Amino acid sequence: MPIEGNVPCGIAPCPATLASSGGAGEAGREIGEGEKAMDLRQQVTIRPEQASIGKWRRLRREVAVHRFLLLMLVPGFVYFVVFQYLPMYGILVAFKDFRLNANVGYIVNVFTSSWAGLKHFIVFVESPNFWKLLRNTILLSVYNTIFGFPAPILFAILLNEVRHLLYKKVIQTVSYLPYFISTVAVVGMLKMLLSPESGAINNILGALFGIEPKYYFGDADWFRTLFVTSDIWQKLGWGSIIYLAALSKVNPEMYESAVIDGARRSQQIWHITLPALKTTIVVMLLLSLSGLLDVGVEKVLLMYSPATYETADVLSTYIYRRGLVDMSYSFGTAVELFNGVVNLLILVGANYASRKLTSESLW
Repeated sequence: MPIEGNVPCGIAPCPATLASSGGAGEAGREIGEGEKAMDLRQQVTIRPEQASIGKWRRLRREVAVHRFLLLMLVPGFVYFVVFQYLPMYGILVAFKDFRLNANVGYIVNVFTSSWAGLKHFIVFVESPNFWKLLRNTILLSVYNTIFGFPAPILFAILLNEVRHLLYKKVIQTVSYLPYFISTVAVVGMLKMLLSPESGAINNILGALFGIEPKYYFGDADWFRTLFVTSDIWQKLGWGSIIYLAALSKVNPEMYESAVIDGARRSQQIWHITLPALKTTIVVMLLLSLSGLLDVGVEKVLLMYSPATYETADVLSTYIYRRGLVDMSYSFGTAVELFNGVVNLLILVGANYASRKLTSESLW
C-alpha cells in the first residue's frame, strides 16, 4: 500500500523499500523511532556553561548536606597543612651549608645560606658508618615486622574464638593497658627485671638453671631481642583492635553453616576468618612497610649505650647525634631526607607488588 505525502528517500524509507520490508505500518514505526531519537538528542544536548553550573550546584548541595562532617575534617586538615606541608621548605637545609645566625630569622637564614648541592649526601654514603647504620635499621625493622606484625592478628583470631563474653572483655582490657604505659616506663621496667643484682629474671634463671647473672642491656647481641619483644608486649592488644573490628562484620551464620557441614575450628579460621581479614592485613602491612626505616628513636635512645652501638645504632639515633648534639643541621637533614625517600620508594614498590599479587592496594 503506498504512503501518502512526499517523504524524501534520504530522510525516510522509499516506497519501494517499504513495499519490500513489510508495508506502511513498519515504515511508520521507523519514522516514529527516528523522530523520538532526534528529540532525545536535542534534550540531552547541554551547553558547557550549563554543565558547569550544574556541577557547582550539586557541589554546593553536597556541602550543605554534609557540612557537619566537613567541619570535623577542618582540624585534621589544618594540622597537616601547618605541621606537615608548610615546614617542607626545611628540606632545603639538606642542600645548603646551614648555620644558625642570631642576627636574622630562621626562615631568612634557610634561604640565604650558601648552596652545598649533594655534598652532605655524598659524605654520608661514603662514611664508614653508612652500611652499619643501614643494616641495623633494616634488621630491626624486619624483625619487628616478622614477629611483631602477625602477633596482633593471631591474638585477634584467638580472642574471636572465645565464647565466654566476660572472660573475653577482661582479656581485651588487660591487653590494652601496656599501650598506655610510656616508653620511658617500659624501658625502666625492663632494666629493673633484667638487673644483674636484683632483677627477677636473673634471680629466677640462677635459681632454676644455675645461670650466672648477666647485664643484658650491655650485651649487643641481646639488644634486638629486647627491643622487639618489649614492642610486641606493649602493642599487642592495641594493634588487635582493628582486626577485631573487621571480624565483627563476619556473618555468624557462615560459622554455623560451616559447623553443619562438618568443618573443624581450624578450617573455619582458614576459610572464613582469614579471608575476612585479608584486606585489613594488606593495608596494615603496607602502612607498616612505609615506615620500614623509621625505628622508634625514643626507645632506642633509652635502651642503647656505646657498648651496644654495633647492633643498636640506627639511622634515627645517628641523625639525633649528628644533627642535634653535634649541631650539624644540614648533614642531619640530608640523612633524614634520605630516610624519607627510601621509605617512599619501599611503599610504592610494596603497593605495586600487592596490587599485582592480591588485587589489594592503597591506591
